[in-house]
Amino acid sequence: MHPAAERALHLSRRHFFGRSAVGIGAAALSSLIGKDAAAAPGQRVGGLPTLPHFAPKAKRVIYLFQNGAPTHVDLFDYKPELTRRKGQQIPDSVVGGARFSTMTSGQAARPCLPEITKFARHGKSGAWVSDFMRHTAAIADDVCFIKSMHTTQVNHAPAITFFMTGNEMPGRPSMGSWLTYGLGSESEDLPGFVVMTSRDKEASCGQIFYDFYWGSGFLPTRFQGVKFRGSGDPVLYLSNPDGMSRESRRAVLDDLARMNELGLREFGDPEIATRIAQYEMAYRMQSSVPELTDFSKEPLKVLETYGPDVRRQGSFAYNCLMARRLIERGTRFVQLFHAGWDQHRNLNTQLKIQCEDTDGPSAALVRDLKRLGLLDDTLVIWGGEFGRTPFLQGPIAEVKTWGRDHHPYVFSIWMAGGGVKAGTTYGSSDDFGFGPAENPVHVHDLQATILHLLGIDHEKLTFRFQGRAYRLTDVHGHVVRGVLA
Repeated sequence: MHPAAERALHLSRRHFFGRSAVGIGAAALSSLIGKDAAAAPGQRVGGLPTLPHFAPKAKRVIYLFQNGAPTHVDLFDYKPELTRRKGQQIPDSVVGGARFSTMTSGQAARPCLPEITKFARHGKSGAWVSDFMRHTAAIADDVCFIKSMHTTQVNHAPAITFFMTGNEMPGRPSMGSWLTYGLGSESEDLPGFVVMTSRDKEASCGQIFYDFYWGSGFLPTRFQGVKFRGSGDPVLYLSNPDGMSRESRRAVLDDLARMNELGLREFGDPEIATRIAQYEMAYRMQSSVPELTDFSKEPLKVLETYGPDVRRQGSFAYNCLMARRLIERGTRFVQLFHAGWDQHRNLNTQLKIQCEDTDGPSAALVRDLKRLGLLDDTLVIWGGEFGRTPFLQGPIAEVKTWGRDHHPYVFSIWMAGGGVKAGTTYGSSDDFGFGPAENPVHVHDLQATILHLLGIDHEKLTFRFQGRAYRLTDVHGHVVRGVLA
């Protein structure tokens, strides 16, 4: 529903509903649960009538978010200067007044720490990629690397919240919520915004997946992400209780809907409408989710490209294949969170394991989308909340366990498909991988660019709350034209 219409409903709901001969609540409810929306493939369900603002290059997004912050100087940002100056102090002129986490804020020595594995150029583009990322290296010509990302947050939760919502404090709508609010979905039978989480095999990372990473903030709660679980039924209470048939469940939902419609007409609470819509979606998902999670018809060669963990529910590989199957069926935004990159003291042992978990499935997803003709209008994003320091964390003497601290000043991500210029590298860092040297890209710039690829002017997608028109990019952000095809 358009925000102007929702504001009108909020003015005096009892009076408004009472004067309506037909009952506008029923009409609004019908729109919410899709009863008057066509089920034809590719037809939009929900969204604002004014969007998109212009022809989109991408129709959907898969965001492979790497919780804990992958180390850019060990994966994508090759810095020979760190090898040449191994063990030497990074010049104060480079560090300046930069602040770090409490783990290194009082550390006097900041010795250069070279990459822990070899780099090589790959593809016609000649992109530098670490040996730990050999599968990503193989799709280098399908990818646009951004090596000048920077942010303002130095700790994980605020930094991830900033990426997801445009603000470091919880309470704003997440990116997926903004997109489903503005563009709706292409499916009546699956959520428009789905979230899945996974962790590294060694279970060494204590990163927490907070619900507000995919929350709807001040948008109606029907736009929040639906989290698929890593075991059992993907969604709680999806199965009918023992002894209840599907017909009985339908009758119960019809009775609940009638009761909730009475409450909606009486109080006009939009959360009642959300509740009805959620009941209806859950009912439809009883049929759609079993088919979604059935990999039996996937070609064996395709399954093999995702790696040995693809059939293990809750693994990153499983989630990548699920993401492809979701967007095939009309889901607008799929967010994968994978934890395990917070390598302060185990970089030399854990980084390789983490790359083995994520590198193959990420590349397989891009190849799979390309095989099916979906990559052109599906935007895939890979990256974390910040990078990691080019200097060693902790005493030099501790050679058995070492790593890198949080580093918000420059880091790398990559994007593929959906109108992105393939086979390119945008921006660069300085010789030490400490700060941007060319074409810096801020978090709000990335958000503006993602919206632009989806046909949205980031300054015009707003929602009025507490007297102010809010947007994902707050009052900042510029579209990064250099990454557009």
